[in-house]
Amino acid sequence: MHVERHTTGSLRARGLVVGGQPHGWWEWFRLDGSLMRSGTFDHGRTVGTWTTYDRAGTPYKVTEKGD
Repeated sequence: MHVERHTTGSLRARGLVVGGQPHGWWEWFRLDGSLMRSGTFDHGRTVGTWTTYDRAGTPYKVTEKGD
């Protein structure tokens, strides 16, 4: 599991990295710790459903990626 942190130390992003590229499920977080966005990579390429969340955790934007 690859983990990135904000300069404050709070979680910024987490997900798998394969061959130096993001792969599989990823999540990004705001400074306050709330989930901001989630989606899937296929060897560095965005695929499937990507969701952006408001600060309360409610999805407000859903985008389909890929072919």
